[in-house]
Amino acid sequence: MAFVVAEPCVNCKYTDCVAVCPVDCFYEGANFLVIHPDECIDCGACEPVCPTKAIFPEDDLPEKWKEYTPINAEFSTKWPNINKQKEGLPDAEKYKEMEGKRAMLKLEPPA
Repeated sequence: MAFVVAEPCVNCKYTDCVAVCPVDCFYEGANFLVIHPDECIDCGACEPVCPTKAIFPEDDLPEKWKEYTPINAEFSTKWPNINKQKEGLPDAEKYKEMEGKRAMLKLEPPA
């Protein structure tokens, strides 16, 4: 079982999780992060530090966000690895509490 990044990360992309990950299993898209399921060691270090509460153990992922499991698996093989913390997106605070952000998810790598 791996951890999964879900919808609350969209348009925020805080990287507190990246800073604590001991195995560098995060990958960066334009406005979202994903976890590579085969690289994640299930340590759980990332979950409590996520400012948007976007990271879940796969078995505890809310039903409404189940589609993020295959999104994490697919795009962790297409996007570049991120292993250093950086600033969240400029409007992250505006989107932090917003629900229904799936349509805003960009599936391309960062610029």
